Amino acid sequence: MEKIANLHIKKLSEGVYLATSEDIPGLVAQGRTITETLEIARDVAKKLLEAKTESHQQTQLTTIKKSFEYPLILNT
Repeated sequence: MEKIANLHIKKLSEGVYLATSEDIPGLVAQGRTITETLEIARDVAKKLLEAKTESHQQTQLTTIKKSFEYPLILNT
């Protein structure tokens, strides 16, 4: 079952992007582009959720509904 975790993405003065999440405590990802940052964040999130499962902790994430909004990022 797919779930949604909200990310906060910020462009740092160094020119890189930083992603954090209140939904998944401990998630921090940094990349040169938004796409790279999202890919890293997805990998970090999977590892954090696996670790929580192994230690019998649960993270409450929102289940994906049949319809939802998603920002499409274009490089123009």
